[in-house]
Amino acid sequence: MDLFARKPVGWAMSFAPDSELTAKALQMAWELRGHPKQVMFHSDQGSHYTSRQYRQALWRYQMTQSISRRGNCWDNSPMERFFRSLKTEWVPTTGYQSFSTAQSAIIRYITHYYSDIRPHWYNGGLTPNESERLFREQSGRVANFS
Repeated sequence: MDLFARKPVGWAMSFAPDSELTAKALQMAWELRGHPKQVMFHSDQGSHYTSRQYRQALWRYQMTQSISRRGNCWDNSPMERFFRSLKTEWVPTTGYQSFSTAQSAIIRYITHYYSDIRPHWYNGGLTPNESERLFREQSGRVANFS
């Protein structure tokens, strides 16, 4: 999630939560944001984020890793809030019929509903896409990428 506008910019789904999954989401974010340099990546201390494979991906993309202290949920609260919203606003209580159904529904939530329709308190009531659009209009850039 890009913390500037609270916009999800990289995601991946798998049957197993592992370092390969998190590295795929990181790669997607890096590519969608135009290969930014000197970016801070924040996470908790989960094994996926501290693995050699993941740290190598961060090094390859020239990102600095910031990891929360144990038990400090405040540092990771934007992502925790996103997952809470996804689960309460979108995922059916009975679950999905199949992996592919879940995947397409969750991608629709991220790219359409969450980013383009759902207003965010953090953005002054604007959607993440609208917040970025206004910033781009006013500054001529999305963020300080390269």
